[in-house]
Amino acid sequence: MSVNPEHTRMAEALLFAAKEPLDEISIAARLPDDADIPAILELLEKTYEHRGINLSKLAGKWFFLTAPDLSWLLQDEREANRKLSRAALETLAIIAYHQPVTRTEIEEVRGVGLSRGIMDVLFDAGWIRPRGRRRTPGRPVTYGTTEEFLIHFGLDDVRDLPGFDEMKASGLLNTEPSGLFESFGEGALDPEEEED
Repeated sequence: MSVNPEHTRMAEALLFAAKEPLDEISIAARLPDDADIPAILELLEKTYEHRGINLSKLAGKWFFLTAPDLSWLLQDEREANRKLSRAALETLAIIAYHQPVTRTEIEEVRGVGLSRGIMDVLFDAGWIRPRGRRRTPGRPVTYGTTEEFLIHFGLDDVRDLPGFDEMKASGLLNTEPSGLFESFGEGALDPEEEED
């Protein structure tokens, strides 16, 4: 089945004018019933592959982004981002890989207490959110990542996070006892002074 050029034009206009990323259901709701949405999106993605903007899918939604190799053109327009502390990065990684996870479980993996400031930074960034409560005594709140987390880190789904073998192969994991993510493989995290 070939893609109707008029349906492609309509989808392109929707994606271009949208204030926020669109999922396939939202696109299908505006196009004729016989529009082949997956084929249209695949065609648009290929059409824009080598242009100044690319059609990208992140967090299950489609939108136009500046081509990665041209990002240097927009550097003056970027917001200055604050660096996360090591403690905040560790906490975010634990939440991403173990979600839904409670505060106590985060502290157990890190081996140190968790200051409120770390969670506040991650909430303010929009990268984590409460996911519900455990059905255990005390009914502790569980936390997980958000759509903003996926978009910021260029992931379509949390399952796209690199695995232990991938991180080790890329040199991101240190197999020495003080390595950052050793709780995901060998050994345990090295306790440290908590930073805010």
